[in-house]
Amino acid sequence: MDRRSALKKFGGMATVAALAGCVGVQESDSTQTSGDGGDSTDSGGDETATDTPAGPAGEATLWYARSDAEAKTLKDNIAAFNEESRHAVEGSDLADLQKKLTSAVPAGQGPQAFGWAHDLAGDYFERGFLSDQSDQLDVSLDNFTETAQAAATYQDNTIGLPFSAETVGLLYNKEMVDEPPETLSEMKSIMDEYHDPDNNMYGLGYPLDAYFMSAWAHAFGGYYFDPSAEEPLGLSMSETLDGFRLIIEDLFPYSPNDPAYGPQAAAFADGNAPFAINGPWYLGTVADKGIDAGVSALPAPEGGSPQPYTGISLWYFTSQMDENEANAEAARSFAEWYTTNEDLHLDLAETHGFIPVLDSIADDSDLPSKVQGFSQAVSQGRMLPADPRMNQVWTPLENAFTNALNGDAELEAAMTSAEEEIRSKWNQS
Repeated sequence: MDRRSALKKFGGMATVAALAGCVGVQESDSTQTSGDGGDSTDSGGDETATDTPAGPAGEATLWYARSDAEAKTLKDNIAAFNEESRHAVEGSDLADLQKKLTSAVPAGQGPQAFGWAHDLAGDYFERGFLSDQSDQLDVSLDNFTETAQAAATYQDNTIGLPFSAETVGLLYNKEMVDEPPETLSEMKSIMDEYHDPDNNMYGLGYPLDAYFMSAWAHAFGGYYFDPSAEEPLGLSMSETLDGFRLIIEDLFPYSPNDPAYGPQAAAFADGNAPFAINGPWYLGTVADKGIDAGVSALPAPEGGSPQPYTGISLWYFTSQMDENEANAEAARSFAEWYTTNEDLHLDLAETHGFIPVLDSIADDSDLPSKVQGFSQAVSQGRMLPADPRMNQVWTPLENAFTNALNGDAELEAAMTSAEEEIRSKWNQS
């Protein structure tokens, strides 16, 4: 269960021209097949002449789920790869990606690769949906940030290649706020200045989704779920409860009454709040509304440090890779090219707010300021567990928090009950 996908579903050719020459290894005319551009790709983007192909050209299918603008850019990227590679790759944008993957892959009808956040790794690997490509890749994971390297592996198996990071950070309206606050106390003083619900003005737009709330649950040493801990569930820990209370007492009172994504996102995007807590997928909405927004790491509460969950997007390799080596090579070649192409990632950062995990540009001062702000938030963060047991944590946690927020249950009792429900689900699994 991906906590961002429902939130993210709510360019172009000039860059493709620049990217097309980056595919790499030149092949002789004798390697061309119908529909192939005649060139192949190496792992590092350096053009190296070769007269002998590694094997027959392959055809790979990619599945993904992206917003309209992101999907168009990816379609153009795929066209650039196909223009220069001897392989052919076809992409499909699917709104119900996970549902189709879980039915198609076991039947041998799925794609060779698909794009999604790293938190599916444990569940899908243990269900036999993924393929370890450790020994087949021409790209070293050392090309990527340490967090991205960890996300691309599960139990020492390389199950994909990483291409971007995501987390939530603090957005601020530059017409209302000169500099982002470094402490929660500073932020509250600014929210006090603007919060006037009777006149449709608020201090903050903040969806109370469990993924969004994680920064504060972790801020004082607590956690939702830690598979390495002696007690993996931490919802009822005093440190975690302190984080939940911070949300209820210090943040939510400055937000619209409805904690759902839509009204919270609208408060900031409509210019009715100085702050929002949201992710890079929200930048397009903000820009479309004409808001001049800055982005920074989340401000520190007294005695704590926010640690939002971070996700790493991967091109996963499915078990379909094991069926045909030529097609597997096509999928690997695309993933290697896509994930190591600096020009491509700089364009994605500029156009769509993607946070690079390619080590050579992850800290590039030329990245857009908003992306640099989210990069700071990623540096604050804690990687979302890929352990499949995490899937059973989200819903009981959110239900318990909602009950406490509405006054229908005491917070600690609600979280203790949620832990009991989660353990019961684990036992049933």
